[in-house]
Amino acid sequence: MADTTIKKIDSTHSPIGEMGQVYLASGKNVSMRLWEDQPAAEAKEHTTRDYETVGYVIRGRAELQLEGQTVRLGPGDSWAIPRGASHTYRILEAFTAVEATSPPAQVHGRDEATS
Repeated sequence: MADTTIKKIDSTHSPIGEMGQVYLASGKNVSMRLWEDQPAAEAKEHTTRDYETVGYVIRGRAELQLEGQTVRLGPGDSWAIPRGASHTYRILEAFTAVEATSPPAQVHGRDEATS
């Protein structure tokens, strides 16, 4: 029988991670998180993650630096970061975006930087 579980997440009660991310709905193979009103800031050290990330910019601007490439992101843009790719973000103006990760980022410490 197919899994018929429905999860509804009220983001006002969602946990907030150490990097400021709000954890949204999460399934067995994918999860969502919200980065809301992240302030402008210089890029942090490059990192690699044990999951694939896709994201969508709601408002603000940022630069994604990935394996020697730089891509500017603005409202309506989406992006993908392959699992294990070295990357960082530089936030240019207050930034709000939604990301989905597969497998779920928050499981088994996957949100911790590796490099």
